Amino acid sequence: MEKSKLGRMQELVDQLSKAAYAYEQENREIMSNLEYDQLYDELKQLEEETGIVLAGSVTQKVGYEVASSLPKVTHNKRMLSLDKTKEVAKLRTFLGNKEGLLSWKLDGLTIVCTYEKGQLVRAVTRGNGEIGEEITNNAKTFKNLPLYVDYKDSFVIRGEAIITYTDFYKINEALGEKEEKYKNPRNLCSGSVRQLNSQVTAQRNVRLYAFGLVEGGPVFEKKSQQLRWLKERGFEVVEYKQVTANTLEQTVAYFSQEIHNRDFASDGLVLTYEDISYSKSLGETAKFPKDSIAFKWQDERVETTIKGIEWNTSRTGLINPVAVFEPVEIEGTTVERASVHNLSILEEFKLGIGDKVMVYKANMIIPQIAENLTQSGSVAFPENCPVCGAHTLIKQDKATKTLICTNANCRAQRLNAFIHFTKRDAMNIEGLSEATLDKFLKRGYLEDFSSLYHLQDYKEEIKKMEGFGEKSYAKLVASIEKSREVKMPQFLFALGIAQIGLGTAKLICKYFENDLSKIQVASAEELVTIGGIGPVTAKELNEYFTLEENQKMLERLLKEIHFIREEVEQVIDSPIIGKTFVVTGEVMHFKNRKELQAQIEALGGKVTGSVSKSTHYLINNDNTSGSSKNKKAKELGVPIITEEEFLQLINN
Repeated sequence: MEKSKLGRMQELVDQLSKAAYAYEQENREIMSNLEYDQLYDELKQLEEETGIVLAGSVTQKVGYEVASSLPKVTHNKRMLSLDKTKEVAKLRTFLGNKEGLLSWKLDGLTIVCTYEKGQLVRAVTRGNGEIGEEITNNAKTFKNLPLYVDYKDSFVIRGEAIITYTDFYKINEALGEKEEKYKNPRNLCSGSVRQLNSQVTAQRNVRLYAFGLVEGGPVFEKKSQQLRWLKERGFEVVEYKQVTANTLEQTVAYFSQEIHNRDFASDGLVLTYEDISYSKSLGETAKFPKDSIAFKWQDERVETTIKGIEWNTSRTGLINPVAVFEPVEIEGTTVERASVHNLSILEEFKLGIGDKVMVYKANMIIPQIAENLTQSGSVAFPENCPVCGAHTLIKQDKATKTLICTNANCRAQRLNAFIHFTKRDAMNIEGLSEATLDKFLKRGYLEDFSSLYHLQDYKEEIKKMEGFGEKSYAKLVASIEKSREVKMPQFLFALGIAQIGLGTAKLICKYFENDLSKIQVASAEELVTIGGIGPVTAKELNEYFTLEENQKMLERLLKEIHFIREEVEQVIDSPIIGKTFVVTGEVMHFKNRKELQAQIEALGGKVTGSVSKSTHYLINNDNTSGSSKNKKAKELGVPIITEEEFLQLINN
């Protein structure tokens, strides 16, 4: 296939996608209908000629899909990690007198893509190297991954999914000043690729760069021939250079300089042998393949002085420390700030104002503190949230200590709080997407949960907003009015109290006979007497209701709603009355885990979210998995049963 045709297709996909987005999402035109149709026809003709359809092509309408969970898939071949070095000399020794390929080690998420009869049929994450998660519908939204290729036999490729720095910064900027920013492109990419809603993935501009043909396809002698073949099929392949022992050092130097000109994160390079037969003959160790090795960047470290610590409240309530230091130049740019992430790291470094620290750029991009040379440890944690002034709380979760804002109505947390409050299992208010809630908050229409019931004060303004009109406004108001009638467990869950899921809320409401006034004054000591409620949950609930800001908010909110009184059904002759269950993994005999949970509760059982000494059964159809819940159950001697065994239990 002529390279010019593929290049032209990539240009057309980009032009037409921008035009379609401008027209459909921004209500503006950047090209005439005639020009659009001409370019569309040209792209369609090229797709027919080449047999290739690029992801993002406007000739394809990929339906977005929402999944309840990501299916687990076992890889045909184990995906091992690579042995590593930071020394060029070791690379030279590894290569010996062989030819090799040196390429970027992209810092993203490895994906395995399977094609059959020219069509993408499956995409799976690396996972633990043996079992990954299927993300096929998400992969179909990647910006540069071919959906169809001109090769009719089956083949499998591996590639790295990434988000560019340009898109990473755009996504963070769109979050707003007080919202929690994504820490780096890799974390954002990982979360984007593994979304349950593929429309979210599509909005993140994920790209995939192929780095290997692992099964099927034509037989090649050299790795570079494989990569060229993939490129001719429409894949973007990772940049690579052919090397020998004599050219290795200067090629490493080339990549070290070029990383500053690239729009992606790279944590080093990968060296592999050109000769495919030789590579296969080497085999692998228990941990590493023997045909490849990773070269990690030598981080440039620079000494500077800490000027201060800033505290930023995130959208989840975490208050994160950021070190501010005297500006220094690292890897060609000036830096003066570095995230310290949490209190544990702050304490580990023993940071204090005036301390001399060594800083570097992780992956030659993200500023980080490497070492504190003076370790004064003089930084005090703020007692009040820098955004709302509410008192802060230090939390210890296993080995990690964090600082949080105790005010669920804090401005920095409000968007997340409203998203949770309006969700289906909570107040079930339809028509309030995250984007809509964000707009209402920024325009000042929402202060706390009670203000949802006064949106009619902004009727005319809302109807003029993009995406709204008379009908959509009326539908939203009707949904809000309907939510005024709510069951007590849904309301308690909607408040967004840490550790209080819907199942836990049901346990609490049942114990207090759906009397909110009793729940509000319950002590932590009383709460832990409820089966399935541990000390952490009890403490969170008690602290929520003793916080003055929450008391005032609830007083306003309770004037707007009415509780549907429910009589607690008495279950007679059930073998699981008073038994506590934890449900995890996929279910087969029920629509979803919620339906199974409802069955347990209808028979007098209880469902909690974590395994503890008070758990009677863990329901998991994969009782051999190495999940944390399985491990905990085995440690505590809690029986792990399948759905089949559960059904036998309740029917005996």
